[in-house]
Amino acid sequence: MSEASEEETLYESSPAMFRNHPIAYVLTCVLCLVGVGIPIMIVWYIRSRSVELTITNWRTRLHRGWLSRSITEVWHGDVRNVQLDQTLLQRMLGTGRIAVSSSGQAGIEIDVNGMPDPDAIKSLIDRHRMIAKDDDDDDNNV
Repeated sequence: MSEASEEETLYESSPAMFRNHPIAYVLTCVLCLVGVGIPIMIVWYIRSRSVELTITNWRTRLHRGWLSRSITEVWHGDVRNVQLDQTLLQRMLGTGRIAVSSSGQAGIEIDVNGMPDPDAIKSLIDRHRMIAKDDDDDDNNV
């Protein structure tokens, strides 16, 4: 990677509530009419907003939690595998699961379900991991 370039945020989002679980969302809204669904909706909202996937031109970062915190980062040059999984309903609603593993670990490091437009996320990571690989090759040839 060139030291002159600055890190720039390219994508930032949390899992979708309605599009990831539409039936549960509608049922919770109906339960809100009688008051029972309000605490369920509040907890669900906090849980979905406490997960954030950020993609920069250098790395992919998953941040979980508000009170406690867990951050996992994978540098694009280290990405070994990007998985995209979608159920039929998720495909129809434009959400899915994204999982990223690096060459330094045996398992999946970043795994998040319900992300809007997972095809675009995967394409963005793939494009920047190729750029990072080209930059590493250029550095090794110097």
